[in-house]
Amino acid sequence: MKKLNFCLLAFALLILFSCRTDDYVVPSETKDVSSGEDTPIKGFYLLNEGNMGSNKCTLDYFDYATGTYRKNIYGETNPNVVKELGDVGNHIMIYGSKMYVVVNVSNKIEVLEAKTAKRIKTIQLQNCRYLAFKGNKVYASSYAGPVELNPNSPPGKVVEIDTASLAIERQVVVGYQPEEIEVMGDQLFVANSGGYRFPNYDKTVSVINLNTFTETKKIDVAINLHRIKKDNYGDLYVSSRGDYYNIPSSLFLVDATTGTVKKDFHVAVSGMTIVKDKLYYYGNEFNYNTHTYVKTFGIIDVKTEQVIANKIIDQQYADEIKAPYGIAVNPYTEDIYLTDAKNYVTTGYVYCFDKTGKFKWKTEGGNIPAHFAFLYK
Repeated sequence: MKKLNFCLLAFALLILFSCRTDDYVVPSETKDVSSGEDTPIKGFYLLNEGNMGSNKCTLDYFDYATGTYRKNIYGETNPNVVKELGDVGNHIMIYGSKMYVVVNVSNKIEVLEAKTAKRIKTIQLQNCRYLAFKGNKVYASSYAGPVELNPNSPPGKVVEIDTASLAIERQVVVGYQPEEIEVMGDQLFVANSGGYRFPNYDKTVSVINLNTFTETKKIDVAINLHRIKKDNYGDLYVSSRGDYYNIPSSLFLVDATTGTVKKDFHVAVSGMTIVKDKLYYYGNEFNYNTHTYVKTFGIIDVKTEQVIANKIIDQQYADEIKAPYGIAVNPYTEDIYLTDAKNYVTTGYVYCFDKTGKFKWKTEGGNIPAHFAFLYK
């Protein structure tokens, strides 16, 4: 009987702390972190992933005019939404007047008003991952299966969503466990990981014809692909996470027209962004043989296709940031933003550096601060 009572008590506590009622909203926190500045960008949103299973995905906002950073804004903005954003925020992008937030383990994309962060609609999509846009369409990658390591996990898919109706209109099967996606012309490129099928990773980039919405070919690149970014010269930068044992993480340059792998940069890349022909990257590569992480930072000139720097911030802060987890660069000021997930359980931090890598400010984010979206005026 005691065991039964304990189970019932545990279940009651789980319900109490997992679900938010309309009578209680976790308040936002506002902090002045810098002097205000006038830029064409009004501010940026930061999506905090939250540790898997903890339902701690949260949304923060930085205002350029006031220099204030506001934590956990979603609850106060949407007080009637139970459980707030949900479990594991995987991606965030602004397109037109709407903001799209991918909440991976909660199997949904939340569509919000970009200016206010008020919820418009929830789009259900199993194990969704990343977004891309073209015209009046949103494209989203999906593992199309449950969150589990399984050698028989199904291939993933990409869906097409109309920006007006917010309904899924078409879908296409791609490789296993698809990650980031990128649109170039009338084609969409998908980095397939096969991460659930360890050790039999996928190693391809799927190419989708957007007119017919069919997969036209696959490009062999490397195992366990993750990030994919386009430059202005017809090339794609594609990252591989390796196998965490003997095959290292690396970054590859792919000709989008021919599918030729032009170059292996031999640098570990966990996150990257391209601004003004510069690819800024960080790596935080884990190895199971040594049970250690190795951090790297750098800049690649995408026009010359050469690494031009092996650092992007002052060394003091490169050492201070324990687990780099997100990166963004303001396209006007070229200020550099990096996040630190710390130990992935406690509160993380957001750092701002000027374009030379000099420290400007830092502030607390949420649990695993990760993904940026700039809000233009």
